[in-house]
Amino acid sequence: MTIPILICDDSSFARKQMVRALPDNWDVCISFAENGEEAITAIKAGKADILFLDLNMPVLDGYGTLKIISEQDLPTLTIVVSGDIQPEAHKRVKAYGALDFIKKPTSKSKVKEILRNYGVLRDEDLIANEILNEIKIEDDDSRLRVSEDKLLHLDPYQEVANVAMGRAGDLLARVLGVKVQLPIPNVNILASSELHMMLKATEENQGISAVCQGFIGSGISGEALILFYDSSLDELAKLMKYEGEVNDAAEREMLVDLSNILIGAFLKGISDQLDLSFSQSHPELLGLHRNVNDIINSEVRNWQEILAIEINYVIEDHDFKCDLLILITQQSLKTFNNKIIYLLDEK
Repeated sequence: MTIPILICDDSSFARKQMVRALPDNWDVCISFAENGEEAITAIKAGKADILFLDLNMPVLDGYGTLKIISEQDLPTLTIVVSGDIQPEAHKRVKAYGALDFIKKPTSKSKVKEILRNYGVLRDEDLIANEILNEIKIEDDDSRLRVSEDKLLHLDPYQEVANVAMGRAGDLLARVLGVKVQLPIPNVNILASSELHMMLKATEENQGISAVCQGFIGSGISGEALILFYDSSLDELAKLMKYEGEVNDAAEREMLVDLSNILIGAFLKGISDQLDLSFSQSHPELLGLHRNVNDIINSEVRNWQEILAIEINYVIEDHDFKCDLLILITQQSLKTFNNKIIYLLDEK
């Protein structure tokens, strides 16, 4: 009997990866949703005996979706598939009724293992190749076709950034013993002047401290920039259990240490997905307690065009936030594109 499957993720790149990760010869009919509201509608329409659910989505996120499924006792088995791999995220989704949790990017072996462990996948659900010529997809499968031109729509970049963001957030959460709120990454291809405008949109009435670190590897290069808000520094000292007077030297040490954690983990998240490695320069403190315009005017490179990935990290229940910017040079984009296309074409 054909099993209705729903894949809920705001990224078409992630939806395609999830389809590729489903067991071969599984007799299923696949539908798609781009947010929790669409997922709830699909579940009520009988399109989701099994739901593969992302957490970070617009409109209604995965946590809100799980809550509605539980409150309304909707007929679906939910497996969360997310880049947010913090221990607290695991606990919350299980408490909200999720069957299990799979970290992005996933694989056929992992999906098959979980489905078998819970008795969701049985031998009789798998049918012979000559019977199953192709996966049945109820929605328009053009949503899954991604060419080199489609990369200009930024969705694949955003999904790669989403997974890397989760890796960095997880390490930060473990080091500080906190829960980190993860946003939807903001990804754009910008001219240098547009980058300046984006940075100027930062809360200009606050003092800013900034750390920069260059990276290069396998034909991809760029810089990482972290902006720390002065209003968060006292809270950071508490979280890092810093003893003694929090003077300028102490602040420099804390900011460089935290930057190493976030930037290193984020770049490792990218390199693991794209099968490359980065070399990183020593982090450089651009300034303490400065106006954002001063940092922009004196330090930001005047590249012709860049891929800009912006992540706003917020620590839950603490007065701390920082902005991580990953800036990848125009010369790197062709290599970056080729790496992503290879991922999409992998069997």
